[in-house]
Amino acid sequence: MTAAGPVATDPTTLRQNLIDGVAAEVPDYTANLPGSLIEDVASTDVGALTTIDQARVEAVNSVTPYGANAFVLAQLGGQFGVPQGTSANGNVYVVFTGPAGYVLPPGFVVGDGANQYALQDGGVILSTGQSAQLYAVATNSGTFAIPANTVTQIITSLPSEYAGLITVTNPQAGVSASSAESPQTYRGRVLQAGQVASVGTPAFLKTLLGKITGVQQRLISINQVTGGWQIVCGGGDAYAVAAAILQGAGDIALLKGSQLGITSMTAANPVVVQTNLASGYTAGQTFTVTGATPSAFNGTYTVAAISGNTITTSTNGSGFGTYTGGATFSPNPRNVNVSLFQNPNTYNIPFVNPPQQLVTLEVTWNTTLPNFTAGSSVNQLAAPALQSYLNSIFAGQPINLNEMTATFLDAVSSVIDGPNVTTLNFAVTINGMTATPAAGTDIITSDPESYFFCSATGVTVSQG
Repeated sequence: MTAAGPVATDPTTLRQNLIDGVAAEVPDYTANLPGSLIEDVASTDVGALTTIDQARVEAVNSVTPYGANAFVLAQLGGQFGVPQGTSANGNVYVVFTGPAGYVLPPGFVVGDGANQYALQDGGVILSTGQSAQLYAVATNSGTFAIPANTVTQIITSLPSEYAGLITVTNPQAGVSASSAESPQTYRGRVLQAGQVASVGTPAFLKTLLGKITGVQQRLISINQVTGGWQIVCGGGDAYAVAAAILQGAGDIALLKGSQLGITSMTAANPVVVQTNLASGYTAGQTFTVTGATPSAFNGTYTVAAISGNTITTSTNGSGFGTYTGGATFSPNPRNVNVSLFQNPNTYNIPFVNPPQQLVTLEVTWNTTLPNFTAGSSVNQLAAPALQSYLNSIFAGQPINLNEMTATFLDAVSSVIDGPNVTTLNFAVTINGMTATPAAGTDIITSDPESYFFCSATGVTVSQG
């Protein structure tokens, strides 16, 4: 065995090893007499040993998509989830209708009375009562038409409580089978399948979430928090997001929701609630507090005013006593909790819907060039570039003033060179409040569960 793989043993070496082995058991053994029966048997055995040794080499080489024989290649493909023929067999997109939250696993079989089709990626019935169009491939390689609205049979058995409630159809005609998939093509698909991110890793889960219609890649964040993992995902149908989490998360028992919490409550009129993160509530909304000590703080409150992380309520708490802790929002306004049924179990999947942080930016710039007359062009070029930067920042990530400087200079480079921009100042507000860089840095931190948004008129640029 070498770094390049197994190497066949030279027949001369095999013969010598055979003779040495026999001689160790039979004293005075001689196998090199020409024309003797012993020599004939030895030569025949060397041929057999050569064949056996070559089989060893081929067996080891088969445990890789690069050189696997047809049988082992098919086994590797099954292990990686890419059965042979799925890229060439007939295929059709089907839509399921039924109770929201029902999970349809990969391999779920439907039919048209003559042929059967297996779901490749699976899916879930969404809050609308319908699934997305799910890709299904024929289980046989024959060539046949698949007319629209003919795949209406559910072959995989359903739990008794769902029997008759879930239906399926194909809104459009399917694609008939092409020529049989060649071993070379299948070998390439197996190689590619083996290179995907492992199930249970953040990279794999981000890939699944990013495939959901309506989900923005920058609104996906997977964070380690005390006691487990927090998944932040903005956009998309909640059931589709939950189904992706169920498929891709390593251990759903470790999923945690928003870390938004209550840090203090005043025993005054009115009760003022302090939170560690912006609550997202607006004046007039109500919220419920549970678990507080003393228990007099538990109850429903109406929001009178919001200022940053401070909630002023309309409740008189003068007689509540001194707050010591334990209070939580019930429910947490940032959490989304979805129940999914995957036969025979029901799973509760929590994730965080990231709140929006509205950003405005005022940019003041200047130059020492004595006769510079393209100031209006600078303003027009810089504003959309800076807005685009702010709207590209991923959830939980900070605003970087150095990045904004580079964005500004690059945007205006066609009308003024960077060295000639001698003054450049940024004034940032987040949700109406002035935001400044963290001490000793050039970054303005974000709420770890939120994302920045800047409107088309949110950036103003002026020379001064």
